[in-house]
Amino acid sequence: MGLIGSAIGAAGSIFGGISASMAAKKAKKNIEAQRQKNQDWYDRRYNEDATQRADAQRILTQTEESIKQRNRQAAGSAAVMGGTDESVAATKAANNQALADATAQIAASADARKDNIEATYMQNDNALVEQLNNIETQKAEAISSAVQGVASAAASMPF
Repeated sequence: MGLIGSAIGAAGSIFGGISASMAAKKAKKNIEAQRQKNQDWYDRRYNEDATQRADAQRILTQTEESIKQRNRQAAGSAAVMGGTDESVAATKAANNQALADATAQIAASADARKDNIEATYMQNDNALVEQLNNIETQKAEAISSAVQGVASAAASMPF
């Protein structure tokens, strides 16, 4: 191999190393952007008010409507049949307990949901960190390969 061939080999090794480094930077940037999206998703979902979710609002609305209907029925029955204020109050207390139970159930579901969100977040984040680690390993291997190529080309140069 002549001087020109050795110089071309060295240039090829350097170009290959630069190309690999540029590709690694782009891949790293994409993964870091995905990691930020994962963080944003986690922050948004983990911290949202469970009672404001559509499913929870539907349960609360249905429970409240049922309570209003039962309260009206209890008041109507008391008026027609001569029931006592205490029986109406007992019905209202039981209905209020039903609303409290529904709210407690929503809170319990929210805790389980948060656990699932956290597990999903951690799984995604661990996978993204692993990808970043692989990029760093590949960059190190590309640099090592480029250095070996340059060294090999320099060793074959006639002096």
